[in-house]
Amino acid sequence: MDLNVKAAPLLISNSSYQIPVSFWNPSDVIRDFSTCYKSRLASNAMRKEVLSGKAKFGIEGGGKELPQVALARFFQKGDYFSGYYRDQTFAMALGLATVEQLFASLYGDTKQDPYSAGRQMNNHFATPFVDEEGKWLDHTQQYNIASALSPLAGNITHALGLALASKKFREQPDMHQAALFSHQGNEVSICTVGDATTSEGVFFEALNAACVMKVPLIYVIYDDGHGISVPTKYQTTKESISDILEGFRIDDRGEGAYLYTAKGWDYEGLCRVFSEGIQQSRTTHRPAVFHIQECTQPNGHSTSGSHERYKSAERLQWEKDTDGIDAFQRWIVEEKIASHEELEELKASIRLEVKASIKQAWKLYTHPVKQAVSEVKSLYVEIIQQQQLEEEVIQHMKTLQSLFHPVLADVIKHVESSLMMLLGQQSEGIRRLGRWQERMQDSFDKTYGSELYSDSARSALKVQEIPAIYEPDAPHVNGFEVLNKNFDQLFDTYDHLYAFGEDVGKIGGVNQALAGLQAKFGENRVFDTGIREWTIVAQAIGMAMRGLRPIAEIQYLDYIHYAISPLADDLASLRYRSNGQQISPTIIRTRGHRLEGIWHSGSHLGMLIHALRGMYILVPRNMTQAAGMYNTLLQSDDPALVIECLNGYRQKEQLPANLGEFTVPLGIPEVLEEGTDLTLVTYGSCIRIAKTVLNLLKKKGISVELIDVQSLLPFDRNHRIVESLKKTNRIIFLDEDVPGGATAYMMQQVIEQQGGYRYLDSPPMTISAKASRPPYGTDGDYYCKPQPMDVFKVIIDMIEEAEPNNVY
Repeated sequence: MDLNVKAAPLLISNSSYQIPVSFWNPSDVIRDFSTCYKSRLASNAMRKEVLSGKAKFGIEGGGKELPQVALARFFQKGDYFSGYYRDQTFAMALGLATVEQLFASLYGDTKQDPYSAGRQMNNHFATPFVDEEGKWLDHTQQYNIASALSPLAGNITHALGLALASKKFREQPDMHQAALFSHQGNEVSICTVGDATTSEGVFFEALNAACVMKVPLIYVIYDDGHGISVPTKYQTTKESISDILEGFRIDDRGEGAYLYTAKGWDYEGLCRVFSEGIQQSRTTHRPAVFHIQECTQPNGHSTSGSHERYKSAERLQWEKDTDGIDAFQRWIVEEKIASHEELEELKASIRLEVKASIKQAWKLYTHPVKQAVSEVKSLYVEIIQQQQLEEEVIQHMKTLQSLFHPVLADVIKHVESSLMMLLGQQSEGIRRLGRWQERMQDSFDKTYGSELYSDSARSALKVQEIPAIYEPDAPHVNGFEVLNKNFDQLFDTYDHLYAFGEDVGKIGGVNQALAGLQAKFGENRVFDTGIREWTIVAQAIGMAMRGLRPIAEIQYLDYIHYAISPLADDLASLRYRSNGQQISPTIIRTRGHRLEGIWHSGSHLGMLIHALRGMYILVPRNMTQAAGMYNTLLQSDDPALVIECLNGYRQKEQLPANLGEFTVPLGIPEVLEEGTDLTLVTYGSCIRIAKTVLNLLKKKGISVELIDVQSLLPFDRNHRIVESLKKTNRIIFLDEDVPGGATAYMMQQVIEQQGGYRYLDSPPMTISAKASRPPYGTDGDYYCKPQPMDVFKVIIDMIEEAEPNNVY
């Protein structure tokens, strides 16, 4: 291999761009070399820390150092970066990661890890997008690193939306708070992936979307010839992602993406390619793909396992001979930027620096553990002195000191084991040991249990309730018209509000809730997308991370399966995994419950409430309730999924006078009918079924209290359902999900969490749909979904069991 080649060929026609001479400042080149070497030493040490038992598991970016320092050269403040888990050199080059911080993250140090406070695996970087009060920071004055994800291709999700936001800011430079988020749209969104990740469908889906929408999404693909142990020939057609992307190459009309290649060991070539390509994308707002070939992975995929198991001896020797840092050192000497001796002296000083940093990171991490061991040891000594203990207990206590590299959890578990062995014995020392354990549990609750949802002043749960107001002569209109007029008001109020999805733009949605709004507010704010649910959600997540307020529509709830990965892995976890440093108040709008057929009758709420913790899931019974929920959400900083009733758009509703203003509180059930014999808990389209049954039961002298939960996440925050159960002593949970789905969740919340079991005179019951999806046609819908007779019979059976002598 010829290491004297200065630049890899550009795969674009206009490659005349020249890097300014000042770029080659010797001190900057040496700084890049220092960063690369420091990063490599850190990578090597990470494996040793795991193998020695100091860390649990690690992943690092060895072999990708040169592309990352070159990329960092052209990444500007105000730009956005969506990495995966090999970007440590990039973060170090920008001054966003020190060796000490890298190892704090490796150890899971909740105090010293600035990226996730120990919640994520190491090498998952993030910078704050909001301050401690949840207020937006000035993104234009900082390097913006979106919180990374472990699932491969997961970072592509928000990267597309971050790029789309630049387009929106360019289209509306005077938008609300635009100065905090954009240099008039002149920023890029860079997404790094490994070559094997390009086999994921969303890679192509997002690239296609970026080309269609013309947004500055930049893919940087690190190609080391493998996806873990699987070589490229089993991953990629023609063994080259560059070759198969030829159809995406930008044409004379500006349609498509810029395509570039470079070698992972060629510092000068990498700098030239990134300099030209990033500037090109920044100015033209066209996507770009950088295929960085011939990268190496000297330490294997992770700190666990060995790449010697699956790489041939020839490949291993090639990686050694092609090492980028060695090539960089030779290039620096050849260019007379520094001598070999000077570089060796520099490397020696870096080795000392890295060793000291790792030692300091370990010291800071283990200090509270040592303190905890000391406290517990003292308590153990006190207990042994105060009590006559069995020898087994004494020996167990003495094993505390022998724990090998313990973490706090090890110490707590040791104490808990001791407390179980000491059950039945009493002393002040034992009581103090119990209090110590409780304090540690409380500490863990605060450390790991926070930031799943917002607790800021803009939390959706803190939005003031404003009831809908009706004029005496308020007209009765179709439900979709309530939504339409409410959305009209919202688009007038919020100039950073957007709505998009399949059929959303020109025709205003399949149910007309956005009809006419594109004509009124412009195609840039209400627009159509392709049929691509994953990246519809992706657009919204990234846009909301930059202060915009998107409402992304998934046409039917059944199609949300395509978007579960970005919703569950990215959106629902963003606040939590960044420890509150990043937010994305995305609103996902869809419709479900009753219609007909397997694919247009979705009510699979059980799956959603378990997969999407970190989002709110709202289930309005009509369009007025839905409108109030949108009004609430737009005053908050929480993400949510709103599921409208498919059979509610043509139902008549009274039109509120305070459109765009009235709000519906989240997690507060509404009692629709008072009753004394039984409590019926449901939501959505089942409300109408329940009301039909209640009218029949009244004639039989049975009084049922009907409660609409309104939202499943959050659920009944004021325990209103238990208050009803105290009165009726019987309860039924009704919905259209499969057996054991959301009804089981609601029952667990009321009976177990809220202590409702204390007030039961009859076993709690659930009524749900059949386990299968509804067959097509009205007969299939009748068979599979709960009908009034199903509800009527369960209620009658429950009442007759309690009062068998009553005749109705």
